[in-house]
Amino acid sequence: MENLEGRLTKLALKGDQRAFAELVELYKDKIYHLAYRMLNNRHEAEDIVQETFLRVYRNLDRYDDKQKFSTWIYRIGTNLCIDRLRKRKPTYSLDAEMNDQEGIDGYSMIPSDNVTPETELLLSETQSLIYEAIDSLPVKYRSVMILRYLQDLSLQEISDVLDMPVTTIKTRVHRGREFLRKKLGPKM
Repeated sequence: MENLEGRLTKLALKGDQRAFAELVELYKDKIYHLAYRMLNNRHEAEDIVQETFLRVYRNLDRYDDKQKFSTWIYRIGTNLCIDRLRKRKPTYSLDAEMNDQEGIDGYSMIPSDNVTPETELLLSETQSLIYEAIDSLPVKYRSVMILRYLQDLSLQEISDVLDMPVTTIKTRVHRGREFLRKKLGPKM
């Protein structure tokens, strides 16, 4: 993956449009999932994906090939999400009903691999509790927890994405977990 990523970025830096299109194809879903988890809104997540790739394209000449491309693009996407969260006045929740479909909330839109309705219900309720708890975290903890547990990035990668020391990331992960443990403890 890193070899492919490195070759594609070098070609894209030389102006190869197909290489850039392959980078978009490689990362669009990952950036969407990151944005959706942070913003809890499909439309805003789609906007963030577009804005991320627009910024990547415009600033490709600033990319430092000594760092991983994934770290750079995650940093851009995460910063755009954080900016969007700061500007946002009302909060959106997966509990809210969808405007165009009566009785359907955001949780029912999350795909599931489970077979039985009972396990789907249990999983959905558990996911609901976890996403609600993550959504209630302050932004500085929410972004770290999403990158760590939902995007499965290492502490070093999160440090690179957020441009913070690893010790700060460790502290925020610890405090985020403690917050979630307190919030979810009685419910789980």
